[in-house]
Amino acid sequence: MKAKRLFLVVSIIALIVAIVLISLEAYYVAVALIAGALIMGHRELWSLITKRKMPPIDERVRENTGRSVRNGFVFFALALAFLMLPFSVGIIEASTTVRILGGLFVAGGVVYLVSYLFYDRAQPKLSEREFKMLKIFLLVAGIALGTFIISIFLHNSIDALFGVEEPVFFSIAVFVSPVAFAVGIIGSLVIFTKGLFSTAV
Repeated sequence: MKAKRLFLVVSIIALIVAIVLISLEAYYVAVALIAGALIMGHRELWSLITKRKMPPIDERVRENTGRSVRNGFVFFALALAFLMLPFSVGIIEASTTVRILGGLFVAGGVVYLVSYLFYDRAQPKLSEREFKMLKIFLLVAGIALGTFIISIFLHNSIDALFGVEEPVFFSIAVFVSPVAFAVGIIGSLVIFTKGLFSTAV
């Protein structure tokens, strides 16, 4: 009963804040807040709709939720840091800060959801070898994304400072990084999906 009341209080507060944001015309942040609340409370909402009661909150659920919240926060912080790195290049100038924050909130929520599904369903069914492969694929995707952003920053900086077309970082950003990112994401999804289906069987 205590968990249900807490969930309802948090949901009402999120709804009030969303209404205030909409009245201030901060639509992107309002949408991100609502989407994030739905993502964060997906277990509770699904259980309330289907069983009319809160899901059991045992030690494993607490641990999975804690790790998922940590992953979402780390992703949010790193993504914000990457956006700050090329601030002068024009990546942020194309959009408003509100849109970027809204996108980051939703992306952080998605990372939380995927993390929770992984810890709750996929991780126990992955073998040690599959788990290592998943970490390698995720590392490749992360490095590729970081390399892409840094390469754009360096390419534009060299072009602005010296007035010459710089081909190396341009090639990395346009060809190498996207291919490596695609390989990392596809490999991760294959292993992740295999873990989910093997749990469901």
